[in-house]
Amino acid sequence: MGSRDDKTAQAEQRDDFFGQDAATRDVYGAALLALGKRNDKVVVLDADLSGSTKTIKFGKAFPERFFNMGISEQDLVGTAGGLSLADKIPFASTFAIFETGRAWDQIRQTISYSNLNVKLVATHGGITVGEDGASHQALEDVALMRVVPNMTVIVPCDGYETKQVIDRIADFVGPVYVKLGRAKVPAVMPEDYRFEIGKAHVFSKGKDANIIANGIMVSAALDARKALSESGIDAGVISMPTVKPLDTGALLDAAKSCRAIVTAEEHSVIGGLGGAVAEYLAENWPIKVIRIGTKDTFGCSGSPKELLKLFGLTADNIVAAVREALGK
Repeated sequence: MGSRDDKTAQAEQRDDFFGQDAATRDVYGAALLALGKRNDKVVVLDADLSGSTKTIKFGKAFPERFFNMGISEQDLVGTAGGLSLADKIPFASTFAIFETGRAWDQIRQTISYSNLNVKLVATHGGITVGEDGASHQALEDVALMRVVPNMTVIVPCDGYETKQVIDRIADFVGPVYVKLGRAKVPAVMPEDYRFEIGKAHVFSKGKDANIIANGIMVSAALDARKALSESGIDAGVISMPTVKPLDTGALLDAAKSCRAIVTAEEHSVIGGLGGAVAEYLAENWPIKVIRIGTKDTFGCSGSPKELLKLFGLTADNIVAAVREALGK
């Protein structure tokens, strides 16, 4: 049996990011570079933030297929739409708050209304952007994208899943929004995991409660499950990377097997994963639902760890929500 150092070295040599703690934006940069080598239809656009979004790796390797649109997010999205009509597969990237906020009209009118094959991959989502503060922390982006017809919305939880998401959406025909983060996140997905659009991953199904999470909150949900188990509460964890279309089959099955549902996301409780879950269950299987996320508020400046604690996005908060839902 190899040493722990040997195993770490082997993991670092992998190009699929299995078992590696990583910032999902870093994985995006590597995945784009690999895509560019395999498919010459892939083009990349950025809004003068390629060093931060990591699209710079693609730009250096394929300068003829890389377009820095400057600080002009509306042009970014409109040009991506035009390139899609020229039989290209455009990936358009900037920070989540700028992509979904400044270019929402172009996303709605140009991309979604015409059902164009554009991949909007935004980095720096959520409060873990950190010290940049409220002006740069997108807590509304999933809601803004989820409400637009034809848009697929995905929030991967770790590097391994992110790599698979980027590969999969390159083959998928239609508009897609992917939310990525700035900070490094724990590796949580099993090696046999295979991402499919619209499909959840069931880590376990609980008899008392089930925790539905995505993004960075999947790791927190797994920690919460362990803590709850130690106190005699059987809580399952289901990762729901695709917020739209929601895996209603897995959601309904989870709700029928337990007494309460808790959702967890790095996003406002209004309009995101928690909203999608509550809306569906209210009409199809009424059950107690508690949503973990930011409340009706803006973010603020601080370290990612400080902000997760301040806004109640920790394993302890999930534990407390499950106990509350069960009346314990």
